[in-house]
Amino acid sequence: MHVHLKLGLTVLTVAGLTLAAATAIAQAADTRSTGVSVPAQARQTLAANDGWGAAGAGTSGGSAADDAHVFVVRTRDELVAAVAGNTPKIVLIAGKIDANAGRTCADYADPQYSLGAYLAAYDPAVWGRVAPTGPLEEARVRSTRTQGDQIKVNVGSNTTIYGLKGAQLLAGNLLLTNVSNVIIRNVTFVDAADCFPAWTPTDGADGNWNSLYDNVTLSGATNVWLDHNTFTDGANQDVDQPVYFGRPYQVHDGLADIIRGSDYVTVSYNYLFEHDKSMLIGSTNTPGVDVGKLRVTIHHNRFANLGQRIPRVRFGQVDVYNNYFYLTDEDTFSYVFGVGVQSAIYAENNFVLRSADIPLGDLVYNWGGTVMTERGTLTRVGTGPVVAVNLLAEFNAANDPDIGTDAGWTPALRAGLDATADVPKIVTANAGARLPV
Repeated sequence: MHVHLKLGLTVLTVAGLTLAAATAIAQAADTRSTGVSVPAQARQTLAANDGWGAAGAGTSGGSAADDAHVFVVRTRDELVAAVAGNTPKIVLIAGKIDANAGRTCADYADPQYSLGAYLAAYDPAVWGRVAPTGPLEEARVRSTRTQGDQIKVNVGSNTTIYGLKGAQLLAGNLLLTNVSNVIIRNVTFVDAADCFPAWTPTDGADGNWNSLYDNVTLSGATNVWLDHNTFTDGANQDVDQPVYFGRPYQVHDGLADIIRGSDYVTVSYNYLFEHDKSMLIGSTNTPGVDVGKLRVTIHHNRFANLGQRIPRVRFGQVDVYNNYFYLTDEDTFSYVFGVGVQSAIYAENNFVLRSADIPLGDLVYNWGGTVMTERGTLTRVGTGPVVAVNLLAEFNAANDPDIGTDAGWTPALRAGLDATADVPKIVTANAGARLPV
């Protein structure tokens, strides 16, 4: 079942005033500089004990922003300008921002690219099982680059992005690349679709289509708090995509991926639903910048009818507690916990509501990892009784080799551990973009 600047505040938020009048207002209080009251939550910092994001220097985002660096944004260009640079700033998203700004996939397509020609040229029966090369693949790459230049939004350090009532970012990919101290709260992210997925014939036994864009990507980012956001593909669902070369034409990548040595991240009270690849932590099996990094806390999130990567982890110490996994679509489900190379997942007091057709042993998947701690899990099928279960034990009973039951560390930074039985009520009532505005 599927459920569905510093460009100057005069330009961004004070339309209709003279430059002098708008400047005077911009130098006044928050409410005047932005035209709306700034919610108290937009200046909130991550609590000192609230997960890995509180480690190191802590996460305060743009809470120190002066009045001249509080912006309301309503368009893609305003958003791009407001989040740039490392000066402390608060960026309030008002209404729906379409990162495409009215452009379509046809507008991004290179003159030498067409999907029909691509499918004809690189059909494995014709081309073989080797990576596409040549003019058509080059045209696809140029098309992808054109789309990326439009929909990618580079976020600077010391930034808080906060959604006002009904705030949505459509088709956009927020990039946090080699930055620090960023907070993103109360935003609904919708459908960051890739118009030009790549065919990778050597990905798995049958090949796969792979897309490029996440809703939010942390790459080398440190001290980040993702809180009370909603992530969805909207009307452009993965299950509705066509099948080419015998594989789903995958136009979506991750919802919130944390890669390339990112560290000290807290992901709390978000609602992620009806998507395939949810959250990738660590992007390669090769030891490098990820070793000793990728420390992430994931708590009180609602994960509903996602396919996989909830999360998939390499290298990092990842604390996953008090989350509500709502898994009633057995046709699209693959796994929850991806235990990857040198990963150390500590999963505690999570609640799983599931279809009877999803075996408990399938909730863990071995991607080359060797250890995991899992305790306090409760599960229920439909409206049936709630029962205690150990998902790792279920996996080990059905698979060889076993995954060891001690991740080798114990989380010290937690906002407070709730009883597992209370998790569905707490998370359902609070997760997602629903903070006061």
